[in-house]
Amino acid sequence: MALLDASLPLAAAPMAGGPTSPALTAAVTQAGAFAFVPAGYLSAEAFAADLRAAHAVGRPFGVNLFVPQPRAIDAAAFAAYAEAIRGDAEALDVVLPAEPRHDDDAWHEKVALLVAEPVPVVSLTFGLPERGDIAALRKAGSRVLATVTTADEARAAEEAGVDGLVVQGPRAGGHSGTFDPHRPITDASTADAVRAVAAATRLPLIAGGGVDGPDAVRELLAAGAEAVAVGTLLLRASEAGTSTTHREALADPAFATTVVTHCFTGRPARALRNAFVDRHHASAPYGYPELHHLTRDLRRTAARAGDPHRLHLWAGTGFRSAQARPAAEILRGLAP
Repeated sequence: MALLDASLPLAAAPMAGGPTSPALTAAVTQAGAFAFVPAGYLSAEAFAADLRAAHAVGRPFGVNLFVPQPRAIDAAAFAAYAEAIRGDAEALDVVLPAEPRHDDDAWHEKVALLVAEPVPVVSLTFGLPERGDIAALRKAGSRVLATVTTADEARAAEEAGVDGLVVQGPRAGGHSGTFDPHRPITDASTADAVRAVAAATRLPLIAGGGVDGPDAVRELLAAGAEAVAVGTLLLRASEAGTSTTHREALADPAFATTVVTHCFTGRPARALRNAFVDRHHASAPYGYPELHHLTRDLRRTAARAGDPHRLHLWAGTGFRSAQARPAAEILRGLAP
């Protein structure tokens, strides 16, 4: 059985925080591709509302969950970084949180909801949860996929009992799904990552990262993936919930490169290089979700103010190919 119920071998990657809007989910599924609804950052109630909207479209879809992370930052490191970015916050009249906040992204509530109202596919990002949670989702009728970035992670995921893997190449935009946030994300092709994982496991694969056109899709399918996940190329889609500031930066020639940085959220993520990265990457501690909560209001305010140099401009290496067009047109242009 194929992992995804779709006529095209394409999936819309789950882009949490706004870009994957209900309108984008509907447009993707109606175009014949597979859509993932992101549960990350949402309260259980907000996630339930997005789930109802996706069910209302009447086509198969998946959900992506953030696996809870261990505490990884102490109060002193948090306070030092808060002081380092205080000038950026004050420039936008933002008050930074005084204490680090750790949470599990409402993991148990979201899993319980998906067990009660199962979807065809549930993908996991940031590692592996307890095996009992994987088993409960599978028993409810969902195919469970783990996001992996290396062959070792793929083997661990197979042992945990998942049904398939999402192989994320290092050129992907947004957060890396690496199990170890401290592991350097070095440049390599997604096709090479797919071949390495395929040699280490018998599980079916979806691939994503650095997709910049139909040739990249064909290369990943030839490398062993049964479908290709598309993220950055949908950020400027008509139906996406991407902020205007982010959309404009993706097309602005002043932003010429992407970098992998943990300075926005405490986990490595690929973004357009901007002034915030230049100022703070070297001194930023690791610690997700504590740094995410620390910078969240700063980043939201920057987006509203049209300030691209204090905003996390998530983007993969293929960002120059992102176009302001309907999602269906973008996906048709990628179909092999």
